[in-house]
Amino acid sequence: MGRPPVIASALPRRLCSEPPTWEFAGLRIRRYTPHDHRAVFALHQECLFQVGLRPGDGVYYDDDFTNIEEVYLRGRGEFLVGEVSGQVAALGGLRRVDDLTAEMVRLRVRPDLQGRGYGAALVTVLEQRAAELGCRRLRADTTVKQRVAIALYRSYGWREIAREATGDTVTVFYEKRLE
Repeated sequence: MGRPPVIASALPRRLCSEPPTWEFAGLRIRRYTPHDHRAVFALHQECLFQVGLRPGDGVYYDDDFTNIEEVYLRGRGEFLVGEVSGQVAALGGLRRVDDLTAEMVRLRVRPDLQGRGYGAALVTVLEQRAAELGCRRLRADTTVKQRVAIALYRSYGWREIAREATGDTVTVFYEKRLE
């Protein structure tokens, strides 16, 4: 029973405006609730460990996870969770920088579910939410170790604006203007 084929042209389908909810190929995307905290943090750690990032490396940080509601939801941003069969399988957030700019952060997909288009679905939904929240510019960063994320950002028209080395890790910074 292999993976289902990725349907590149398929878009997440909006199910509800408030709270925002979408569906894409078995992935239900919805707003984070405090009940999700443990699973969200575990997925975050699993995905970073997968690419060799560890606490104390100068790149890895997780201080926002103790305050998701404040940092994202009450901070004029968004934090979304994707579920497959009722289990947290993906996540991503928008952290406000200023009135017109947000950072797309914490884009994660459970390793055994990668390659199904779930990351692309999250990027699509987060870009849509950013526009709905009045953002005109998005920023993001990833590391050169996260090749799939680099390819994903490029495929969505994000422009590389800088690179920065921290120890053995190179962080790549991106920006996208929303129309």
